[in-house]
Amino acid sequence: MNFPSIKNIPPIYLYLISILSFVISNLIREKSPLFYGIFLASGLIFFLLGLYNRISNK
Repeated sequence: MNFPSIKNIPPIYLYLISILSFVISNLIREKSPLFYGIFLASGLIFFLLGLYNRISNK
């Protein structure tokens, strides 16, 4: 994976986006299962990107 714009973002911002996605997904869980899954998956992806970014920068 070679995303130059993602590599320049500090991991803390990726973690914050991940937390925000998890919170939004829990707020809309009952109203829209489709968006619940989308926000849940995006939160997981941002968390893993932040983890990868933190490990690769050390």
